[in-house]
Amino acid sequence: MFSGFWDTSKNSPFSGAVCKAIKPENGSAQQLVPGRNIVAASSSEMVELNSTKYFVLCGFGGLLSCGITHTGIVPLDLVKCRIQVNPAKYKGIINGFRVTIKEDGMRGLGKGWAPTLIGYSMQGICKFGFYEIFKSVYSDLIGEENAFLYRTGLYLAASATAEFIADIALAPMEAVKVRIQTMPGFVSTLREGAPTIYRGEGLGGFYKGLVPLWCRQIPYTMMKFACFERTVELLYKNVVPKPRDECSKGEQLVVTFAAGYIAGIFCAIVSHPADTIVSKLNQSKNATVGGVFKELGFMGLWKGLFARIIMIGTLTAAQWFIYDAMKVALNLPRPPPPSMPESLRKKLEAQQA
Repeated sequence: MFSGFWDTSKNSPFSGAVCKAIKPENGSAQQLVPGRNIVAASSSEMVELNSTKYFVLCGFGGLLSCGITHTGIVPLDLVKCRIQVNPAKYKGIINGFRVTIKEDGMRGLGKGWAPTLIGYSMQGICKFGFYEIFKSVYSDLIGEENAFLYRTGLYLAASATAEFIADIALAPMEAVKVRIQTMPGFVSTLREGAPTIYRGEGLGGFYKGLVPLWCRQIPYTMMKFACFERTVELLYKNVVPKPRDECSKGEQLVVTFAAGYIAGIFCAIVSHPADTIVSKLNQSKNATVGGVFKELGFMGLWKGLFARIIMIGTLTAAQWFIYDAMKVALNLPRPPPPSMPESLRKKLEAQQA
């Protein structure tokens, strides 16, 4: 599972515990070799954990997981954005769908699919790829024992750094998407929308929502990764009736989906006010953060939360499922949840003696 994406060298976390034979479903052992970062992924292929190839393939997995899922829920995202920017007209999820279909037809529910696909695919590459990179880098900096003891902080730091970069890649397409979906009279395609924004506002028009996007996405991603990682640990420890290495790949993917949905609910709550501000800022070129807050008020920032919980919960669960399934398909390393390094265990035993 993803909790184990760690360098298995002597300077990385969990090396003492993770660098053991991992028994897969077929009963043969997958040996993690200390100091060499090598995992036996299959009888014919060796995959180097935390190698350049590993990080690139993780980025590819992020492209698939984010691009596919965000594009798949464009109709719900469109209604959610319209509830946020015009709650008087779009009074809820069901009403929002009815009004949209009445005015634009069924095709109207697909508005913004192209910038969504491109933008979130780019974001996914950076989000997942850089998360793996920074998790490895930061764990090496603080050492294996601290990386285990403070692993939640490590997850938070790595995901925040990755998302900072990912949002720079996402912002231009997000600006086009929101305007297509929420601005009356705006064009309906990416091909027309991007040049329209550039002619009217220059390059800055694509990045006017970047800071609020960071405010929305960084807390979301920190919760997404940290909550997921720890939930996986807790599920295997307290809910799943057998050890992770005795579970089939299908059973492991069920745990992945469940942990992803739980994480997604928390993600939606912590990031929703900023999401509302992003939608309003990209709706009008003259909008400001202060003006949006004054117009909507504190309670207005929470409009559309129920739709976002449904959307983000399903989205996050599906993303982790696709990402984990991709690792299975490509024979990438999938170590178990972290366990205490042997050196730390001996220190604790010595203190208790």
